[in-house]
Amino acid sequence: MFEMVIGLETHVELSTKTKIFCSCTTQFGGEPNTHCCPICTGQPGTLPVLNKKAVEYAITAGLALGCRINRHSVMARKHYVYPDLSKAYQISQYELPLCEGGKVTLSNGREIRITRIHIEEDAGKLVHQGNMALIDYNRGGVPLIEIVTEPDFRSAEEATEYLEKLQTILRAVKVSDCRMQEGSMRCDVNLSVRRKGETAFGIRSEVKNLNSFTSVAQAIGYEFERHVDILQAGGTVEQETRHFNAEDGTTTSLRDKENADDYRYFPDPDIIEILVPEEVLHRLEAELPELPDAKFDRYVKELGIPEDDAKMLTKYRPVSEYFERASEGVTQPKTVASFIITQMFAQIQTEAEREHWNPDTTAEQLRELVRLLESGKISRNVAKRVFTSMLETGKGAHDFLSEDDLAGFDPSQLTSLCQKAIDENPKTVSDYKNGKEKAIKALVGAVMRATKGRADALAAEAELKRLIDQ
Repeated sequence: MFEMVIGLETHVELSTKTKIFCSCTTQFGGEPNTHCCPICTGQPGTLPVLNKKAVEYAITAGLALGCRINRHSVMARKHYVYPDLSKAYQISQYELPLCEGGKVTLSNGREIRITRIHIEEDAGKLVHQGNMALIDYNRGGVPLIEIVTEPDFRSAEEATEYLEKLQTILRAVKVSDCRMQEGSMRCDVNLSVRRKGETAFGIRSEVKNLNSFTSVAQAIGYEFERHVDILQAGGTVEQETRHFNAEDGTTTSLRDKENADDYRYFPDPDIIEILVPEEVLHRLEAELPELPDAKFDRYVKELGIPEDDAKMLTKYRPVSEYFERASEGVTQPKTVASFIITQMFAQIQTEAEREHWNPDTTAEQLRELVRLLESGKISRNVAKRVFTSMLETGKGAHDFLSEDDLAGFDPSQLTSLCQKAIDENPKTVSDYKNGKEKAIKALVGAVMRATKGRADALAAEAELKRLIDQ
């Protein structure tokens, strides 16, 4: 009966070493108000100087998202009064942003249009303690890009997939770490509701500063139900800005929603206009790496990597670079992918660890192990056991291989060994025939013990089933 219409505004902190208009560090954390200076707190008589690297990172993000780069853009003052904004205005962009257009394609084929990407400074942070609100200006002045979409989303699932893809792309081009838990990627949700079949937009509400995919999905779900309840009761939705309460998944009203006129935008007189030389644009375009969607398609179509594995490998650029080094010269890159996804990801679990992928086991050591496996010198079971020891110590495969491990296994012996396991375990065979699928694993275990782990467990299971079912 009703459908949701959603647009997103995503704020992404850029990975510069210093702030957008001064030389203060952008490092996360630190004692409150120790990463700030007269410039980023807007003291009288100070003059901001635009960080060139922040502009280049913003252009790189725009190129990666298919945007048109405006070679002439202007910084503007956005006026509003709030305690975390020491100047009572934010330096941002309005009429002449750095990037326009662009898109992100979802797995269902729908294209989410990007309206604009502009650069701006971050605000400080309010810290609530009891009935007091303290202000930490360490984050104030950190360079941001704001990525604004058209109202193209029709579900929470589409919104979260877009954010995941956006995070992956921006990490791949190394403009931001996009750590939502640290606030370096935050999202505002603009949602309205209309009856299915209608084309006019409803009155929207905005939910501010969502810092996880789960929060985005919960806020969308709650706001949709709230709008529908109001409309079905004959009421009118008010245009407003709302706060998300993570404890119970609800939203509460903060203030009336501002329009652009309320901010009294005008060009900042202290900052010169931005002119992007053609050679700079060509250089940044040439420096773009293979983007995640293209890499995913190549892994699946050319390397035979299962789609789920390819998605995990391309989510983190350092992981994909490690995978490609380890795959050089191997016959089956999907074997390398399997070792990374199953055993390495089991030990390296956090976003931060995978984003800064630096395992003790080198790509060259993993490649050596896979080549031993592909040459038939060791079995898959031996390879898995050895790789576990490699991950624990950082040593190479040969440090954990015995003469028995390297003796190999003659596949022609598999049938006779499987038949022997069947003959010696009639009850287990009967259990399997009576529907107990797990019973086959016991027979596989008998074969593996007889071969000291050198047989291929999957091949043994297939042969056992063939012999039993014939």
